[in-house]
Amino acid sequence: MTEMKKKILEKFKEVYGDKPGARAFFAPGRVNLIGEHTDYNGGHVFPCALTIGTYAVARKREDRKLRFFSMNFEHLGVIESSLDDLKPRREAGWTNYPKGVMWAFGERGYKIPCGLDILLNGNIPNGSGLSSSASVEIVTGYILSELFGLKVSNQDLALIGQFSENNFNGVNCGIMDQFAIAMGKKDHAIFLDTADLSYEYAPIRLKDAKIVISCSNKKRGLGNSKYNERRGECETALSEIQAGMGIRTLGDLTEEQFETVKMAIKDEDCRKRAKHAVYENQRTIKAVEALKKNNIELFGKLMNESHISLRDDYEVTGEELDTLVEEAWKVDGVIGSRMTGAGFGGCTVSIVKDEAVDTFIESVGKAYEAAIGYAADFYVVEIGSGPCEL
Repeated sequence: MTEMKKKILEKFKEVYGDKPGARAFFAPGRVNLIGEHTDYNGGHVFPCALTIGTYAVARKREDRKLRFFSMNFEHLGVIESSLDDLKPRREAGWTNYPKGVMWAFGERGYKIPCGLDILLNGNIPNGSGLSSSASVEIVTGYILSELFGLKVSNQDLALIGQFSENNFNGVNCGIMDQFAIAMGKKDHAIFLDTADLSYEYAPIRLKDAKIVISCSNKKRGLGNSKYNERRGECETALSEIQAGMGIRTLGDLTEEQFETVKMAIKDEDCRKRAKHAVYENQRTIKAVEALKKNNIELFGKLMNESHISLRDDYEVTGEELDTLVEEAWKVDGVIGSRMTGAGFGGCTVSIVKDEAVDTFIESVGKAYEAAIGYAADFYVVEIGSGPCEL
């Protein structure tokens, strides 16, 4: 991190000039180990923060002006805005994410007294599904909290980030991404009940194994993908079950209860979506229990079942993610592999025995390129902590 801190402070000075007051910050990306598309269905998720994420430098200004610069999009140069113009604009591009958080702080009654110069540099692969947007939101919220002494708790940062993404950027996301990033703890994943935000940290003890992220390099735009459509199908299924049964969310149902009431859901597609939400929630509960008993093999088996459900019942995988996972399953030493994130591109997450990591990357990479026509990228990742000042 010290190397990166030096690099971003130098770039900040080059872009904005060498005045005092520049401070450097970091917020991680996240990967969800199991529990996909359950977070807006009142179920459990099991994400962890990563040691890759978004680095930022910020300095207060004496006026209301906002200036943004991203080292990931240097060709765009400095993008200017103002605290008096916090509205989502297509031409504002990526700056809609930090601006959305500033707007959301205002909506929560927090006063931002002056403008800022901000520089960002992310080492999360863009469009990978490792939550670069939520990482930007949390680092922005952390900057505002620290620079202006607002003392917002990390859990509130997560809620503000979600609120801004829902209401400013128009993506109907659940709470998982922001929560995992804001509340990350080194070498632990977060077992989060999204219905009431109760959570516990579960240690991830991967003896002789690593977490490997495989990035499909197929880009996906969440707002215009089928994400909101899937969410609507689950809401339809829930309301049809609620007509005959007093539940709040699909996450309230066990597999057995679902099987007795599923025919109340008229549309077959909605029924399949609800089945995934119910079964995936129960799989996540079982997976955490397996980890507590150090049964990593069972955890891996549940990861595999999760992918099959996302492929067949939720239908959010696609050829790229299926190829990565099916090729992973062929490699000796792969404990479990599944798509992670919203789907339709993005990444898979695999738990791979140490001695098989090189073989995994080589054979899955070769098969993927042959099938899809372009290369995947692979990242052996570690579980990191939440946001911090560098």
